[in-house]
Amino acid sequence: MEHYFDNANTPWIELGDGIRRKIVGHTPDLMSVLVQFDKGSIGTAHAHDAHDQIAFVVAGSFEVDVAGVKRTLTAGDAFVAPKLVWHGVVSLEQGSMLLDQFSPRRDDFL
Repeated sequence: MEHYFDNANTPWIELGDGIRRKIVGHTPDLMSVLVQFDKGSIGTAHAHDAHDQIAFVVAGSFEVDVAGVKRTLTAGDAFVAPKLVWHGVVSLEQGSMLLDQFSPRRDDFL
């Protein structure tokens, strides 16, 4: 992994269903990923067996469910989903974006 992330020259990876991501950077113990959503796109509820996650809302807004508790988050807000905790999102605006942090890194994204 490079020491710098060049957003303008890093293409989005299309994940389908109106969701795309860019890997910002990673080490074996940490990973940052930008995830952009079309309005109404769903980050299906799931839990990680081996990864803690913090998701920071960079732009737009989301309906977020963490461990059965729903909240609306807007730019500047965040949620924490430790391993084994169910979490999911629904994008409320076009171009809503999360900066996801994972520990350890998500090797399945590489």
